[in-house]
Amino acid sequence: MPIQKVLIANRGEIALRIHRACHEMGIQTVAVHSTADADAMHVRLADHAVCIGPPAASESYLNIPNIIAAAEISGADAIHPGYGFLSENAKFAEIVEAHDLIFIGPKPEHIRTMGDKIEAKATAARLGLPLVPGSDGPLTSLDEAKRVAAEIGYPVLIKAASGGGGRGMKVVPEESQLESLMAQAGSEAKAAFGDATVYMEKYLADPRHIEFQVFGDGRGNAIHLGERDCSLQRRHQKVLEEAPSPVISMAQREEMGATVARAMAEMGYRGAGTIEFLYEDGRFYFIEMNTRLQVEHPVTEMVTGLDLVREQIRVADGYLLTLSQDEVEFRGHAIECRINAEHPRSFAPSPGLVKGYHAPGGMNVRVDSGLYAGYRVPPYYDSMVAKLIVWGHSREGALRRLRRALEEFVIDGITTTIPLHQALLDDPEFQDGDYTIKWLERWLAEQEPDQG
Repeated sequence: MPIQKVLIANRGEIALRIHRACHEMGIQTVAVHSTADADAMHVRLADHAVCIGPPAASESYLNIPNIIAAAEISGADAIHPGYGFLSENAKFAEIVEAHDLIFIGPKPEHIRTMGDKIEAKATAARLGLPLVPGSDGPLTSLDEAKRVAAEIGYPVLIKAASGGGGRGMKVVPEESQLESLMAQAGSEAKAAFGDATVYMEKYLADPRHIEFQVFGDGRGNAIHLGERDCSLQRRHQKVLEEAPSPVISMAQREEMGATVARAMAEMGYRGAGTIEFLYEDGRFYFIEMNTRLQVEHPVTEMVTGLDLVREQIRVADGYLLTLSQDEVEFRGHAIECRINAEHPRSFAPSPGLVKGYHAPGGMNVRVDSGLYAGYRVPPYYDSMVAKLIVWGHSREGALRRLRRALEEFVIDGITTTIPLHQALLDDPEFQDGDYTIKWLERWLAEQEPDQG
């Protein structure tokens, strides 16, 4: 029997995004929420709502027993984890399936493999993906670290095998600093992720961050949906994404796209995934795979016309992919701005009451947000409150549309990063697509101090 009712194990804009896809497919939804999110838009619109705990995520959105109980109480037959929270938790996926529920995501073994960065790197090598030169596995001694560093050349990067977000990551410029920085990385990794394991990679001086959207049906069929350029980052957090990348040629897209699609087909991968690369001097270097829907998935939807959440639900329900690689068409250019409840210069959080709200509209403008006038943004979760996505026939056209849409966007009562995006649009280097993963940090440092 097809999926009838989906429990959405998430909150905010992504929960609302999943709800909309479900309703367009004739599927009922169950919203789970903390006490802090009782008035959230996805809770208001869902067919059923179940409170699963107090504001702290550890007691609500990460509380697996409560989520499973909510699914059983509400009669859900599938669970969509969204992104973040439990979306890349292999144990959660196993528990969902053990309760005869459909997990709308990859197979648990693929989540586990790609969640361990050392195992992911070994798997990527086996599948023929290009790697950053580095250690074959975890570093077990200082002598081994010195040997690997001498082979690949300084500077090198020490990275935590578990987790991400820049924690447990240290750049080592020369051998004299290797011992102390390796120890610091291990300590940070242990504190953040409960695992002190680290490994080494060649440090790329100034690359771009390019990721390929892949999709498989778990039956040996897989396609790629092109790349996204996610190089505009602050403290390893993405700020703006676009598709296609301003620096990738059609030939490069086809070659690397075919490589990642072939790798996913060989894995028997099911659902949406993202293969992330560093890109420098015309070469791609695999860094990790995310086994979930990405925050920035709308830019891919805008340039391909494919509803990724709908496709996730279909393949989880046992259907084959809607289309073959030959049927994927790339049209125009899309850009996404992440709008956070933060000061646009200091980035201090700004939760609070939304006193006025007006989303931009018009042709080829999309806003993914759960905001409304009278909603109180809680202080307990990620600060992103909206995503503004625009499409244009060309990058220049998309930039003009983005400028117009940002001018229309009104969020009163809280401070947001809308002015940051408007300032970025005025920068000639950004207008030319001439930026790397380090560009935004430098640009922010060069800006005039805020006078307000």
